Amino acid sequence: MSQEIVQVKNLDLTYKSLHAVRNVSFSVRSGEVVAVIGQNGSGKTSSVECIEGLRKPSGGSVSVFGKDPWTCRSEVYKEMGVGLQEAEYPSKIRVEELCRLFASFYERPADWNLLLTQMDLDEKRKRPVEKLSGGEKQRLSIILALMGRPRLLVLDELTTGLDPEVRQNMLTGLQNIRNSGVAIIMVSHYLDEAEALADKILYLEKGEQLFFGTQNEFRKFVKDRVPQEDLSENAPLEKLYLMIAPKTNGLTMEGIL
Repeated sequence: MSQEIVQVKNLDLTYKSLHAVRNVSFSVRSGEVVAVIGQNGSGKTSSVECIEGLRKPSGGSVSVFGKDPWTCRSEVYKEMGVGLQEAEYPSKIRVEELCRLFASFYERPADWNLLLTQMDLDEKRKRPVEKLSGGEKQRLSIILALMGRPRLLVLDELTTGLDPEVRQNMLTGLQNIRNSGVAIIMVSHYLDEAEALADKILYLEKGEQLFFGTQNEFRKFVKDRVPQEDLSENAPLEKLYLMIAPKTNGLTMEGIL
C-alpha cells in the first residue's frame, strides 16, 4: 500500500507586501507523480520551496515524511532529492569531483559512475562544471538529486533546454524511478511531460490553487469551465490548459515598423 510522503494544508506564503501563495492544499504518495502547472508567477516554485524547507510558510502546514521540512531540514534531506532549474556549484570543480562530493553526504549513495553513463555524461567527467552546456548541467542536476537514493524527488523545470532525444530519455528514466516507489513532484511548463508522467495535477494561478486531482478530473474541470467548447476525450493536456489559462498579449509589430 502506498504511503503518504508529502502533505500540504492551507499553505500561505507572503513576501513583504506580495501574497505569493494562498490556501494551497495537496498530498503526494509513494510511487506517485504530481505535476505543478501554471504561468510564471503563479506560485509554483514558492510552493515547492516550502516543501524543500527553503521557505518558511506564513500560514498553514507542510509535512514531509511526517516532519516539518523547515525545522527538520537535515533529517528530511536524507530522503529527499532536489533538482533545481538553476544551481551554483564551486568554481572550477570538475564533474566527477562534484559527484564524489555529493556521494560523501550519504551513508549509501547511488552509483554515480553508472548514473554518469546513463545520463550520457561519462565523457564529461573530467570537465569543469562551469564548462558544461545548459542541457549537460541539467542532466548533472538529476544525477546529484538521485545521489541519496531518495524516497521523494522534487524537480523544478529540469528538462528546460534539453534536446528532444535527451528529454525523452529523461522522461523514461523518471517513469522507472516512479515505478520503483519514489514520489515525484515536478514543476514544468511542458504539458506533454505532465501528461506522460503525472498521476495528479496541481494547477495554480496568481498564487491560488484552482485544481488538484487526476488528469481525468482535470478534463472535467476544464469542460465545466468552458462548456461551449467541443472537447474530445483524447484532447491533449496542453490544449485543455490553454483553454483556461489567463490570456496574454501576442507579439505585434506596432512600434517596430
